[in-house]
Amino acid sequence: MSLPLPAIEVTEMVKDFRVYHRTFASLKSHAAALAKTLVRREAHTGFETRRALAGVSFTVARGEAVALVGRNGSGKSTLLSILSRIYLPTSGEARLNGRMMSLLELGAGFDGELTGNQNIFFNGVILGLSEDAVAARYDAILDFAELDRQAMDLPVRMYSSGMQLRLGFAIAVHLDAEILLIDEGLAVGDEGFQEKCFAKIEEFKTQGKTILMVTHELDHVERLADRVLWLDKGVLVRDGGVAEVLAEYRQGYTHG
Repeated sequence: MSLPLPAIEVTEMVKDFRVYHRTFASLKSHAAALAKTLVRREAHTGFETRRALAGVSFTVARGEAVALVGRNGSGKSTLLSILSRIYLPTSGEARLNGRMMSLLELGAGFDGELTGNQNIFFNGVILGLSEDAVAARYDAILDFAELDRQAMDLPVRMYSSGMQLRLGFAIAVHLDAEILLIDEGLAVGDEGFQEKCFAKIEEFKTQGKTILMVTHELDHVERLADRVLWLDKGVLVRDGGVAEVLAEYRQGYTHG
């Protein structure tokens, strides 16, 4: 009997970004400089390539909760952005075997001109749910987000940051996603809402669903994660149990 596929497979992932040294006063001046470069067939030397991810490989089993830790600039958010199909990798492969929902940053996945109601149904369609299936979950989403129906008729761009966070998280955990990607999604909001999020993620885990989260809050990692991946300057330096990896990470962070 064949073994089930992992929920997430990342193989030799590399991501490079170009960092430009020149600045332009306008888009027009940028286009003019680029045109001159093309006409003269000159090499564009006004940038350098920076490697955000350097051959990262790992798998996440179905039903596993994994935390990504590392200093700012270590590549954590870049990796989640590739898995969320916001960025393309420079090389390597990322495969998700299941319906994915991401909560990467405030307002991610929202169209600011659409109402809260419209954004709920828009996200449901992206996940492949029918309008009736989304409607069946509508009340649960509103109850979790603690938003009234009057607010749901307003464009999302008019929402406060807290309202956007609550609605985004409520959508993410109620639309039957099998894989949940979270980038600091629990770091905003009052203590009561954070506790609701923790409880929902724990329920998500008991249902055999998969979580990959980025956070600087190590107490969140200790509470929610089964395993920790430690990235440093784009390199996966440790992959193991929560207690052992966090002990090394804390020591390295203190003495680094």
